[in-house]
Amino acid sequence: MAVGALLGATLLAVPAAAQAVPAAPTPPAARARAAAGLDDPAKKDIAMRIVSSAENSSLDWKAQYKYIEDIGDGRGYTAGIIGFCSGTGDMLDLVEYYTQVKPGNVLAKYLPALRRVNGSDSHSGLDPNFTRDWAKAAQDAEFKKAQDHERDRVYFDPAVKQGKSDGVGTLGQFIYYDAIVMHGDGGDATSFRSIRKRALAKAKPPAQGGNETTWLNAFLDARVWAMKQEEAHSDTSRVDTAQRVFLRKGNLNLNTPLDWKVYGDSYHIG
Repeated sequence: MAVGALLGATLLAVPAAAQAVPAAPTPPAARARAAAGLDDPAKKDIAMRIVSSAENSSLDWKAQYKYIEDIGDGRGYTAGIIGFCSGTGDMLDLVEYYTQVKPGNVLAKYLPALRRVNGSDSHSGLDPNFTRDWAKAAQDAEFKKAQDHERDRVYFDPAVKQGKSDGVGTLGQFIYYDAIVMHGDGGDATSFRSIRKRALAKAKPPAQGGNETTWLNAFLDARVWAMKQEEAHSDTSRVDTAQRVFLRKGNLNLNTPLDWKVYGDSYHIG
C-alpha cells in the first residue's frame, strides 16, 4: 500500500509528456500467432474439416456423428466424428460418458459387450443392431455433445496443450492433433508421445530453442515412420499431400485459403 501511494505521487510529479512512453511494436507474425491457436473456434472447425477429409473423404464433419463401419484395421467398429473404435477403448469411454449424462439411452445396453470386445476387433454382442442403434443415437443432441466432449478430452485438448507447451503455432497444433487422432497417446512405439520422442532425437521444438519448421518436419518424419508400421495406415498422403503442403508454404497459422489432397482426392477451404 505504501509503495503504491509513493508511486502514485511520483507519477503525478512527472510531466504528462514524459509518461507517454510508446510500447515496442509487436511483429506482425507474433501478433498473428497470439491471435488464434487451434482452439480458436474458426481454426478448430478448419481442423475438423481437414481431419474429416482423411477419415471420411468429406469436409462435412458434422455429418459424421452417425458414421459407423468396420474398416478392417483390426480396431473393430470405427465411428463418429473422430473415429471412436470399439477395439481401442475410446468408444467404450464415449458410451459410458453418454450413459452418465443420459441413462437408458439406446446404446447403454451395449456397454457389457463393448467392455468384452475392448482390445480386439470382435463384434461379439454388438451385431446385428449396434450400427443401426448408433445411427439412431446420432439423432440425439446429447450424443453429439458427448462425442464433442470425448473428442476434446482425449484428443483435441491434449494436442493443443502439448503444442502450446512446445511453442508451435496453429499448424503445429493441428499436426499434433491429427497424429493423436490416428495413433492415440498410449505407451506403444507408434503412439503420439513415442512419435514426439522420436522427433526429439532429430530436432528441438521452439520452446527448447529450435526452429519451428525444422521441428515440425522432424515430427512429420517420425509420424510417417509410425504410419508405415501398420498396413491400414501405410498411405501417408494425409501427411505428404496435406500437412507437408501447408508447412512448405510457411503457413504456420493454418490460414485460408487451403488446398490439399488425401488419397488422391482434392480439397479446398476458401
